[in-house]
Amino acid sequence: MVIERTLVVIKHDGVVRGLIGEILQRFERTGLKIVAMKMIWADENIADQHYQITDEWAKGVFDKTKTAYEKEGRKFPFKDFKQYGQIIKNWNKDFLMEGPVVAIVIEGPHAIELARKMVGNTEPRQALPGTIRGDYTFDSYAVADKKQRPVRNIIHASGNKDEAKREIALWFKENELHNYKTQHDKHI
Repeated sequence: MVIERTLVVIKHDGVVRGLIGEILQRFERTGLKIVAMKMIWADENIADQHYQITDEWAKGVFDKTKTAYEKEGRKFPFKDFKQYGQIIKNWNKDFLMEGPVVAIVIEGPHAIELARKMVGNTEPRQALPGTIRGDYTFDSYAVADKKQRPVRNIIHASGNKDEAKREIALWFKENELHNYKTQHDKHI
């Protein structure tokens, strides 16, 4: 059985809308276990390290946004994916530092995959009903670009095992991670 840990961050827009309890409840009802949690106001160091630019990430963000522009019949104004990636990173950093966030480590079988499914598409407009983003926000790349800001999508979930490991270590010390048994543990 694949027991994993993943990082979930309820961003400031989720905190100020009073969605912390609702979001936690969704993960717990699925059988995933919260093994660490804290409210924190991210500083420059955490925000900078959280949003790491890789060519793969920058190209993905560039391609997704360019596709969204083209679907709307608009010309995408950027040619260099690295330049665009840096702009998005800076917007995301500023947003992460805008106010307090809730950082959570969730554990369970296939926790990374399940958390990502529950969170929904990065662009809330494309997130399916029943996902956190699909149910609680409606922002889009087009609105965010027009306002020169990141997509306000209320939550972050690590994308893969390496990212989860790096992000958990960034947000939590080892002694802040807890081990305990839940009713679900006897079934796994």
